[in-house]
Amino acid sequence: MDLIAITACITGRVQGVSFRAWTRDHALGLGLTGWVRNEPDGAVRTLIAGPRAAVERMIADLHEGPPAARVAAVRTECREIADRPNDFVIIR
Repeated sequence: MDLIAITACITGRVQGVSFRAWTRDHALGLGLTGWVRNEPDGAVRTLIAGPRAAVERMIADLHEGPPAARVAAVRTECREIADRPNDFVIIR
């Protein structure tokens, strides 16, 4: 299995619209692990790890987000697979 890990920074109207809960639920549905948190600048940052195809699907879906979100951009960066956590959690 081809495992990868990425971080993504999502900007736009992404706080106060359940983006973190949507990200967690969507990632778990795809069998991914990681975390998601709000950033002080209004962005949402996430670490996503798992099979390449599922991570790529999640990245594509982050461009839409939950219904109330308005995503302006999604910037991704590859990470070492050693960063892979065991669950997907919301960091408060």
